[in-house]
This record gives sequence, C-alpha cells and structure tokens, in this order.
Amino acid sequence: MSTEEHTNEPATDVASLYREVDRAEWAALASGIRNPLSETEVVQLRGIGDRLDLTEVREVYLPLSRLLSTYAENTKRLGAETAAFLREPDTTTPFVVGVAGSVAVGKSTIARLLRELMSRWPGTPRVELVTTDGFLYPNAELERRGIMSRKGFPESYDRRALVRFLTDVKSGAAEARAPFYSHVRYDIVPDAYVTVRRPDVVIVEGLNVLSPPPTPNDVAVSDLFDFSIYVDAGADDIAGWYVDRFLALREGAFSNPSSFFNVFAELSDAEAVETALGYWNDINLPNLRENVEPTKHRATLVLGKAADHTVKSVLLRKL
Repeated sequence: MSTEEHTNEPATDVASLYREVDRAEWAALASGIRNPLSETEVVQLRGIGDRLDLTEVREVYLPLSRLLSTYAENTKRLGAETAAFLREPDTTTPFVVGVAGSVAVGKSTIARLLRELMSRWPGTPRVELVTTDGFLYPNAELERRGIMSRKGFPESYDRRALVRFLTDVKSGAAEARAPFYSHVRYDIVPDAYVTVRRPDVVIVEGLNVLSPPPTPNDVAVSDLFDFSIYVDAGADDIAGWYVDRFLALREGAFSNPSSFFNVFAELSDAEAVETALGYWNDINLPNLRENVEPTKHRATLVLGKAADHTVKSVLLRKL
C-alpha cells in the first residue's frame, strides 16, 4: 500500500490554492474600521465555552465580515450586470455563506457573530441564519433507522430537504422554510419553522455542510453556497472544549427538567468528564475524522484556531 493511502492529506497540493494570512497581518486589516458591537452584545452572542472578546471581534471577525459583505455586494453587482447583458430583469438571489466545522469548535458563535456584523454594513443590511440542526431526522425516525447513536453523522440528516431549502433560496423564491430544532428537547419541533424571505445574505451553519454529494448525480449542499468557511482546530483542543462545554451545560441547561439531558444534571465532576469523553471518543471524534475534517479544503476560507479559541491564521482561497 502506498504512503498516500495511509494519510488523510489531500492527494494534490491544495495549500497552494490559498493565501495564508497570519494573525498580525489579518488584524491589521481592521485598522480604521469601527467595531459596531458593544461588550454586552459580544457576551450575548458568545456560546458556552467560547472565549470571545472585543479584541477578537475587532481583529478577526470585523475584517472577515467586511470581506464577506464585499463578496456579497460584488456578486449582486455581477448578477445585475449579467441580467442587463441578457436584457432580462435583475433576479439576483441571496448570497449564501456556509460555516462548517466540528462540534464544540465555536462555529455557531461565529455564525451568529457574522450575522450581526454583516447586517451593520450598508450593502448587506438583511442577514438571516439557519442551522442544519433543523434538517436532522426526528428522533423517532433516527430510532426507526437504528442510527440514533450516529446523530450528527451525514446519514442522520434529511439532505434532500436541505438541498430543496437552499434551492428555493437560490432560485429567488419569495420565502423558504426550514424546520425548527429544539436543543432542549433534542429533537425537531413539529409544525415549527424558520422562514427566510429573500434577505441579502443567508448564513447556513452545520457540521457537514461542505460534504460532497452521495453520488456524482446529486447536488452537494455546498454547490449552493457563494462562500464557505471552515473553522479548524486541533482535535485534542476541541476535545477539551467539548468537555468544558458539557460541564457548563450540566450546571445550566441540563438542570432544566424539560431538557433531554436532564439525566446528566446530577453527575459528579468525574462522572461528567468521563461521560463527555465517552461521547467525544465514540461519536464526535470519529465523525470529525471521517466526515467533517476531510471537507476542510472545500472551503473558501479556513479559520485556524489556537488552544485558547483565538484565531491564529486565515487561509483564503485565491481567485
């Protein structure tokens, strides 16, 4: 067996497709740009376990939001110019941004933060956020299929429904509806939806949004993205963040009697750590290795995180 078959590295030199920008160079791009968010707003946007502060917002996510807004504005302009060339009405559709990465890597916080920051730029005032949790099969269906223990793996999602939703968005439908997922119930809420009505930008956040299609004849979810972000970090760092988050949830959300995870509320510290590591090693790490991490180089931009959750480098695909 060849060396290439023993590694998860891509067969081609994909690194050459990207510009690598270190933290200091990227932070310098924020010079002269006012941070529109207050410290209170940043705290409200921060997820459990994330260490997001005003400095990180100013030096990393403010320049990123400006870049995304620039891409969106220019895509809209290109759409209008194409319509004019074809002598047709301008039917430019929402700019769609995908955000991918492991469980506990902080992608949900980043997606929420980008929604707020992009909406402050004049060219993209209307920004909506949709998470792919809503496209998980209901728990009853996962149980029927015998894959409840693989919740979060590609096969646990209704991929066709997600593609239909994004097709509606990108075809210019007056509205597109996504199912609503309750993290308290750990399940889809029947007859509850998130409705998107032709905003300027739609951000789609989820574990597997950059996965290739199951067959060559299928449409990949990422085929319907205009820009995609992968949030990257070392597996050992993510494992630590996952355990920290589990411990924090035990003290908070898990204590809610209505929570699916209420059974963990009375665990001791040692039991909670052991339980969290069990879930990480049996479910989340294999999913990261098999399905999530291999999609990294399908992204337009890769945010590389350090052990303290701060972004240390940015890879931006060359045009």
